[in-house]
Amino acid sequence: MARDALAGYRGIMRPKLTLPHLPLILLLWLAGLGAAGQFAKIAVPFDLVRQLYPDAGAGQGWLLSVISVFGILFGMVAGLLTARYGCRRLLVAGLALGALMSLWQATQPAFALMLASRMIEGLSHLAIVVAAPTLIAQIAPEPLRNFAMTLWSTFFGVAFALVAWIGLPWAQTHGVAGLFLCHGGAMAMLAVAVWRLLPADETAADAENSLRPRDLLARHLSAYGSPRIAAPAAGWLFYTLTFVSLVAILPPLLPENLRATIVGVMPLTSIAVALLVVTPLLRRWPATGVVIAGFGLSALVLSGFWLGVPTPVLCVMLFATLGLVQGASFAAIPALNATAQDRALANGALAQMGNLGNTLGTPLLLLVLAAWGTGALLAAVILIYLAGISLHLWLWWRRRRE
Repeated sequence: MARDALAGYRGIMRPKLTLPHLPLILLLWLAGLGAAGQFAKIAVPFDLVRQLYPDAGAGQGWLLSVISVFGILFGMVAGLLTARYGCRRLLVAGLALGALMSLWQATQPAFALMLASRMIEGLSHLAIVVAAPTLIAQIAPEPLRNFAMTLWSTFFGVAFALVAWIGLPWAQTHGVAGLFLCHGGAMAMLAVAVWRLLPADETAADAENSLRPRDLLARHLSAYGSPRIAAPAAGWLFYTLTFVSLVAILPPLLPENLRATIVGVMPLTSIAVALLVVTPLLRRWPATGVVIAGFGLSALVLSGFWLGVPTPVLCVMLFATLGLVQGASFAAIPALNATAQDRALANGALAQMGNLGNTLGTPLLLLVLAAWGTGALLAAVILIYLAGISLHLWLWWRRRRE
């Protein structure tokens, strides 16, 4: 039934809104949860993971961050591979590779081998986060597309919440090896489901998608020079410079009796706003307009620090307004890019800039906090959001001139 409903999704005409679209969109979203789980399975039970390698010292941190390094280097390459070989093929390969790595990690290999498996897992992660949203944009009919892309934007937060609520207690009882086995099994089942339920790819391996170094450089320059392909990634860089780092930095600034509650509410607030507010707004506003509004409201909320607004209120309001940026950034990809190839490149660029922001954000803001205090930290975040607004406005001006 699902195959019949999607038989023509690559054509010019969009398929009608039928029930099978929703299960397939949810399946691809679940693939995203699996990709986010590649971070969460290490980050959430990190103390337990560290106990496996007590002699690794500071190198333990690389078990988490090495995936981001590969995202910085190869994000756009993943977009090119998707355009060259097809979304379904690359997604299945990413899920299968991720399953193998998790199952291997459950054997608790030596640290060097564990780190090597995480490097390979970084390639799996990239394949999933580029191919899956590109497929969602193709599959979802027009009335459902904004909601589908907004739903996709929640995959990271939802996965971390699930691992914290379910995975951590499981790891505490059965060890991190048990958590890795569950993750590997889930990834394997998702790979089989995607392979069986989605129609085969129509590949279009042409010179434009060449993987020669010179051509790769040319495609990077072309993609980042495009005000349509680059726009979602440009805003996403400024979002990721602050989101993960604020989750880590803000809790010590909160009253101790409210800390755990507020830390749990902050990302859930972003998810709720992304799902419940962004989709209605996109019926009236362009996606990039919602992103700009999200940055502007976030800067306005943070200015309340100097007006005496309580820190817990500021934290919840900030993550609510950032939910606008989160949901609309992914919706901007199909809104600005009509072809599957351009969408794949836009998703690759977004993955690349997102990993860059996640890598640089925390050390940068911690440096500001240590040197000049909380006020300077919040001022720096406001400047980051204003820079995001300025870049989006410049790219909008360039699109108007096309």
